[in-house]
Amino acid sequence: MTDVDTTEQPDGHAADPAERRREQRGWYFYDFACSVYSTSVVTVFLGPYLTSVAKAAADAEGFVHPLGVPVRAGSLFAYAVSASIVVAVLAMPLVGAVADRTGRKKPLLAAAAYTGAAATTGMFFLAGERYLLGTFLLIVANASLSVSMVLYNAYLPQIAEPDERDEVSSRGWAFGYTSGALVLVLNLVLYSGHDSFGLSEGMAVRICLASAGLWWGAFTLVPLRRLRDRRIARTGGAAGEGAVGSGWKQLRATLRDMRRHPLTLSFLLAYLIYNDGVQTVISQASVYGSEELGLDQTTLITAVLLVQVLAVAGALGMGRMARVYGAKRTILASLALWTAILAAGYFLPAGAPLFFYLLAAAIGLVLGGSQALSRSLFSHLVPRGKEAEYFSAYEMSDRGLSWLGPLVFGLAYQLTGSYRDAIISLVIFFGVGFVLLARVPVRAAVAAAGNPVPARI
Repeated sequence: MTDVDTTEQPDGHAADPAERRREQRGWYFYDFACSVYSTSVVTVFLGPYLTSVAKAAADAEGFVHPLGVPVRAGSLFAYAVSASIVVAVLAMPLVGAVADRTGRKKPLLAAAAYTGAAATTGMFFLAGERYLLGTFLLIVANASLSVSMVLYNAYLPQIAEPDERDEVSSRGWAFGYTSGALVLVLNLVLYSGHDSFGLSEGMAVRICLASAGLWWGAFTLVPLRRLRDRRIARTGGAAGEGAVGSGWKQLRATLRDMRRHPLTLSFLLAYLIYNDGVQTVISQASVYGSEELGLDQTTLITAVLLVQVLAVAGALGMGRMARVYGAKRTILASLALWTAILAAGYFLPAGAPLFFYLLAAAIGLVLGGSQALSRSLFSHLVPRGKEAEYFSAYEMSDRGLSWLGPLVFGLAYQLTGSYRDAIISLVIFFGVGFVLLARVPVRAAVAAAGNPVPARI
């Protein structure tokens, strides 16, 4: 799994179109593998379940005390997500620098993926009052996912020509949402029929959590077999020489280099802001539905399943829209819709599944497209030969620096005791992100990065 491809063109693309398509099909399967974690674990089961475990361990005032710090049990999950992101911030730039310096992304991808899959599988043992175990496993799994996505995303400029990246990226997201929907159907059958299977409700949840880790690990084998590492031409030393020891030195060089591309940094800033809102909605939706709206777990699973199904159509549909209107305009339209969705969510009545389903449908239609097009748009802004390093910065925006949203969400609940106040606070992320993205001249940014400018962007 560590072979290096020597048949690529000078720009790093595979010379044979058939080989490039084969790699693209393998690349799609990492979304297929890891998206189950994002869906079943983060979005559906772990938030409400870890909250219930923390409440079981809480004192009379409703607080737990990890490391002696008083934390309201209802805020623990949001704080754990933020902590996982801090860990990812420390790891992702180093991994990205090492990957570009050595040219071997695949062994690093395998290590990150299987660390995350193992931590997720270990969530089977989260029972009773083991909220500290749950917090630790969440931090490890979330950070591992973020590191793996740096390496996964860095393949996109190498396996897809500029004019096909919107479509390839959108298909990857569609594969991910397809797997999320499939596994959620199985989760729904197990959870809703746990009595007939002779399982307690808690045991059914723990099986669903662990199965996501097994799925992640199993389907990661496909991209590891099909993706190829590229040989890197370096001056001033052999590729990989002193890679680990000089990782942070390389990171500093990367940050200095990024200052030479201020338009790329402008896009990253905009993406940092609006994606912080997206990631927080994804991670906190189930907690909002269960704790504020009083919806049962079956309703939440069904709603997230609806998101997954419609996100497939949304990702592919917005990919087609980008070919007509350009990726930037399509993303801006999605941000306007996100703002409207949050405003509607604030006024959702408690105990009304129908309105929650309608909101889930709207989220599904914009979720996949806004993420897929952001990834493909950024791939045009990356200088050649620096894909993993630049995508480490992108991933810090995608997951690594999305700590502010969960932190604000958790603090809002801790201070007010209302999840409605927490959810409405996220509107600011989409509004500010819209304004910043609208100001980025993307065609000039692509040209400044030294890449060919697509006809529509």
